[in-house]
Amino acid sequence: MVAVPQSPPPTDDPEDPVPTTPAAEAPAPEALRTPAAPAAPRPRPPARPRPRVFLGATAAAVAVLLLLVALGTLLHQPLLIPPLAASAALVAGAPDLPLSQPRSVVGGQLLSALTGFAVLAMAGPGPWGAAVAGGLALGVMALARAPHSPAAATAVVVALQATPFWSFLGLLALACLLLVAAGLAAAPATGRTYPTYWF
Repeated sequence: MVAVPQSPPPTDDPEDPVPTTPAAEAPAPEALRTPAAPAAPRPRPPARPRPRVFLGATAAAVAVLLLLVALGTLLHQPLLIPPLAASAALVAGAPDLPLSQPRSVVGGQLLSALTGFAVLAMAGPGPWGAAVAGGLALGVMALARAPHSPAAATAVVVALQATPFWSFLGLLALACLLLVAAGLAAAPATGRTYPTYWF
């Protein structure tokens, strides 16, 4: 009978030519490797709106601003001020944004006007007080959870022009309600939802 030579048992001797790498240290199969995360897409401008959305939003903005001019003419008061044009653009063009919701349009505009009147009472009319009023208005709106960036300009208008308190607030509230009504009227025509929340 011929004796079959037995291979020597594995050892931890560094001079041993037989590798003794444990199975746990073997490289992981390809299927178990975590794939690298894909690179984030580069930001791009928004897509061009559908004709229905474009025409409906533009018509709503033009109509409500003309209505403000008409009412201002009847009341012999300047009802259309620049901040309201920016508000109309938000309500008609981006009705799903938090800045466009009724809470933000009405609340943000009125709170900013009150901020402007508070600064006006302390500092008097002028560009320095107007700058402070515009900045403070952003903080007041944030605390009230009624963000509406065009309203910061309303605080500036109040602090610059020293507008009469009650008449300005009343006309501003009326204008804001008309903007919200225009958003409600435009939503079915554009196929979008407005508002996404009220208060």
